[in-house]
Amino acid sequence: MEREGGKPAAVVAVVTESRFTQRYREYLEKQKLLDRQHRVEKMPDGTVALPVVGEALPEQYLQELRDRVAPGSTCKVTQLLDPVPSKKAQGCSPAQRLCLEVSRWVEGRGVTWSAELEADLPRSWQRHGDLLLLSEDCFQAKQWKNLEPELWEAVASALGVHRVAKRGRVSPDGTRTPAVTLLLGAHGWVEHVDNGIRYEFDVTRCMFSFGNITEKLRVASLPCAGEVLVDLYAGIGYFTLPFLVHAGAAFVHACEWNPHAVVALRKNLDINGVADRCQIHFGDNRKLKLSNIADRVNLGLIPSSEEGWPIACQVLRRDAGGILHIHQNVESYPGKNLQPPGGSEMEKEHWPYPQQIITNECTNGATRDSRRKTLSATTKPEWQRWAESAEIRIATLLQQVHGTRWKTQILHIQPVKSYAPHVDHIVLDLECRPCPLVG
Repeated sequence: MEREGGKPAAVVAVVTESRFTQRYREYLEKQKLLDRQHRVEKMPDGTVALPVVGEALPEQYLQELRDRVAPGSTCKVTQLLDPVPSKKAQGCSPAQRLCLEVSRWVEGRGVTWSAELEADLPRSWQRHGDLLLLSEDCFQAKQWKNLEPELWEAVASALGVHRVAKRGRVSPDGTRTPAVTLLLGAHGWVEHVDNGIRYEFDVTRCMFSFGNITEKLRVASLPCAGEVLVDLYAGIGYFTLPFLVHAGAAFVHACEWNPHAVVALRKNLDINGVADRCQIHFGDNRKLKLSNIADRVNLGLIPSSEEGWPIACQVLRRDAGGILHIHQNVESYPGKNLQPPGGSEMEKEHWPYPQQIITNECTNGATRDSRRKTLSATTKPEWQRWAESAEIRIATLLQQVHGTRWKTQILHIQPVKSYAPHVDHIVLDLECRPCPLVG
């Protein structure tokens, strides 16, 4: 257990003369009160302190020790401000330590510890500073309800944190609001640092994905000096900030409609010193009034950002075009045919005929076969097929939005993470350029 700053948390101990140590130990072990996570310590006056579980030792046990276990012994309670972890505790994983301490705490309240309760403990979690964020699939057994809210104090103590929250499913309200309940603590605001960038946000109101770190690092390395970028799903600044802080973008238009994320985004732009190079557009990005402005557009929404494709085409510069970074969850089920984006009957009516799609490459463009060879050998066929269908759809939208033909080219397909079994989160880098006018 640790206090903030890495110092061990104080533990309660029973102090007696050294000659009574073994009797005390046996009694405390039998009553399941001995704290096995910390060493028995010899005090400066020669007495011995035996760490016990919990925040206090009931008077009935102290009386039993004095009168029956070791008559004539000095029995008093103290706090060890700098307890020494036992050898057993030093070899425990955090999950094992949680199990040991919670099981003792539960039994100390007269509840029988069972295999069902042990199986219901978390094996992993997210930690944001002094806040522990649990997944939704733990502490679901009915017995836990009778142990709240003190249960969360025991969990926090076992893992050295001060606040505990539990995740639910992301709300289907369109704003990607996480269903997170704060179980212990006054507020859900935390700080997280990625690649030298500080993110502050309320975990009960805003999403944060550790799995996107590889894409944030990649974005930070892109050559964006002097470019204007539109981030259609900015959130708290997951990608907006790397584009500004590390990639050197001249200016970013950040779109977000979750009001809680916007509060965090404003704060994060300020604390990272880039607020003067970003304009926040609060609201539905499909109603965005910007056009003909972007060198690059980021579409960081999963499972699909397809609703943002028309506006992404709208904001690209008409004279020079730019690059789209399109996020998508792609299924990789063997033998399953991939449906192209915009595959509904209504949308199919607006697709041009095949010969019109082919000409979007322009006469001097690379052929699709030659482009395919430039992709990584690790690219899955399903990713490739989805990217090609997305490329066709984007080329069609560009022609509809701008009234002229454009050429598109798949530059790169980047895997981000496995989202679920047979589902991969990927990013398509798609170059979009207007075809030169003929004659």
